[in-house]
Amino acid sequence: MLAKRIIPCLDVLNGRTVKGINFLDLKDAGDISDLASRYSEAGADELVFLDITASSEVRKTQSVWVGCVAAAVNIPFTVGGGITTEKDVEFLLKKGADKISVNSAALRCPELIGQLSYNFGKQCVVVAIDAREEDGVWQVYGKGGREKTGKELFSWAQEAEERGAGEILFTAMSQDGTRRGFACKTLARLTGKLGIPVIASGGAGKLADFYEVFDTGKADAALAAGVFHYGELTVGEVKEYLEGKGIPVRM
Repeated sequence: MLAKRIIPCLDVLNGRTVKGINFLDLKDAGDISDLASRYSEAGADELVFLDITASSEVRKTQSVWVGCVAAAVNIPFTVGGGITTEKDVEFLLKKGADKISVNSAALRCPELIGQLSYNFGKQCVVVAIDAREEDGVWQVYGKGGREKTGKELFSWAQEAEERGAGEILFTAMSQDGTRRGFACKTLARLTGKLGIPVIASGGAGKLADFYEVFDTGKADAALAAGVFHYGELTVGEVKEYLEGKGIPVRM
């Protein structure tokens, strides 16, 4: 079995890391470079950086922020927010990103997934999906959770894979920031339908949540933010706990 990955996430607004609940009520969580450096040194497997208002503000990811984070880490680094063209990806990779995450642009133009996969390799392309269960259907949202798209989680994830996505980053919007645990039943269903890795996001609050997301949810990686930013858990504590429970991790 491949090692499971622990991935801290930096949601960035106006050059600062922020964290909210259900994508709302954002609060400051610290300096992006300081947090990135801390997680790199703590043994995080990867880092995700999301410029969370780039798409809704119809602008590109702030490259100066990307450069600051790239200089602070020595682990793989994914960047998302406002990416709409191949030139955007080329620029971010030159700034130090290892992968890119597309969400709203892929929803508007699904062909973009294939174009990026062809030009940069599918290992570089993460398709992020923000979804919420409504009347028994997992509805997909774009523009940082602000716009309902009419797409359904499982069919959209399968389409993204068919078009060339290398990974899916699934955020359960109803769990985001709540510390109630990941949406594991939905994750298990999603991972069962896909042949590419799934990164689980939304709901990490305690050590047991990380075990459940891998054991029950069958996720390939777990992404968390606030629980790490505010010092409630460390990456090292999570990995030691998982190793003790028989979950393979890189120590």
